[in-house]
Parts: sequence; structure tokens; C-alpha cells
Amino acid sequence: MEIRFQNSPKETSQMNTQELRNNFLLQNLMQQGSINLVYSHYDRLIIGGVVPTTNAIVLPNEDELKAKYFLERREMGIINVGGTGTVTADGVDYAIEKLECVYLAKGTQAVQFSSNDASNPAHFYILSTPAHHSYVNAKMTKAEAAPVNLGDITTSNKRTIYKYIHNDGIQSCQLVMGLTVLEDGSVWNSVPPHTHTRRMEAYFYFDVKDGHRVMHFLGEPQETRHLVVGNLEGALSAPWSMHFGCGTSNYGFIWGMAGENKEFTDMDQVAIPDLK
Repeated sequence: MEIRFQNSPKETSQMNTQELRNNFLLQNLMQQGSINLVYSHYDRLIIGGVVPTTNAIVLPNEDELKAKYFLERREMGIINVGGTGTVTADGVDYAIEKLECVYLAKGTQAVQFSSNDASNPAHFYILSTPAHHSYVNAKMTKAEAAPVNLGDITTSNKRTIYKYIHNDGIQSCQLVMGLTVLEDGSVWNSVPPHTHTRRMEAYFYFDVKDGHRVMHFLGEPQETRHLVVGNLEGALSAPWSMHFGCGTSNYGFIWGMAGENKEFTDMDQVAIPDLK
């Protein structure tokens, strides 16, 4: 499990391209036959990818956690962006198709991931945060997520938002998680730009077409920086940082937050003319 420590606004403003990528870009999460984890000290969020093929993959108990098992003091959200698979939690199987979500509560001891077809494996994206209370393990489909249509094709940001883990959906201690899918001809996400110092955020981009990229913006509104992000790659967003992006084609992305509250609409918007 890779460990990432925090970076201040001043420090970030002085980084070159490779330093920005080393600190904020999440690469190589999805590797066939393995589980890969990154522990961020922004609200102690753990980001991970699991791609089981012929054999199931067991969630390990990382030494950094100093716990009896991974979810002894944590909760976890899982969204599949690949072929159909199964999440097994304490003996209960949750079949999960592409863009469906499973939530695992604090106290879930045995977790493993498997794919129905090794030639078209599931790609499980996971987020895990510290938890102080045990809620209920649950699965949610795309239809159950009550999709919301936002944006307009004239501003190139027509998109559908699926909210899974939030105040009006699957209950959690502090994890908020969902995804956004942009329609053909739309490329901008999370517009208008915003920050929310009460929560950090992580993005994970999927269905980015071959030969295309997403320009993910970060930094303070008057001191912007960017990452060039490929398919199945992600970005860490500090609580003080903006997080929005523009692709060379349409795509999807998973968003997840942890911190002070779980209000999805709690954000401090930044007027586009004020960006620098």
C-alpha cells in the first residue's frame, strides 16, 4: 500500500509537472490479478483497484492500519467499472455489474473479489474511510441511484449523475460516493468549479477512449494547476483545491469524498471569470 502525505497550497503552487503527478495522480490501480492501494493522509482516505481474473482476490490487512482486519475501524465503497463480478463479505455474495455499487460497513471481517469471466474481468474501484459506527452492508444498482440529468450540450457538459453513498442513499459514517457519465459531445465535468474545505475528494476516470485524455484541474482558484489523466487513472483533491476537468472526448468518472460532512450540495462555487 503506497502512502501519500499532504501538500500545502504554497508547496503545490511551486511543483513542476512530474512533482504534481507524483503527489496527486493515481496510476496503475487496475492491474489484472492484483489489488493495489494508495493511503492518502487527506482525511485518511484509501483508494484502490482490484481486478480478479481466474482466482478470487482477498482484501488484505495492511500493516499500516494496525488493525485486526482491514475494516475493523473503516468502511468501504466499491463501484465496478468492468465486467460482472462478485463481492463476498462475511459469506454474503453481492453480484455487481458495471456501474453498480456495494457498501461495506465497519466490522466486516472477510472480503474477497471475483470475476464471472476471466476474459472480461470486473474492475472494482474502492474507497475506504475511517468509521466510528457500523451501518448496514448494501448494494445499489444504477436505477436505484435515482439518476439526475444536469448540464447542456451547448456548454459541453450534459451529464448524468448517479449518487450511491450519501445522506439520501446508502448510509455511511463519512464516505460519500457516486459517479458521473458525460454524453457524446460533452467534455466538461464539475462545472461550475468549486471547493469544499470541509471535505477532500478523489476522482477516478473510466471509459476514456483510446488515444484520448482528460485535463484534470486542481489547485487554488487563482493558482490553477493540471494533470493529464488517462483511462482508469485518478486524481487526489485536497480540501483547499478545486477539482474539475475537460476531456478530449466524453468519459465517465467516479467521485468520492470524506471529511467534515456528507452534504453533496455543500460547495463553495468559483465564478469561471475568476479562475487564473
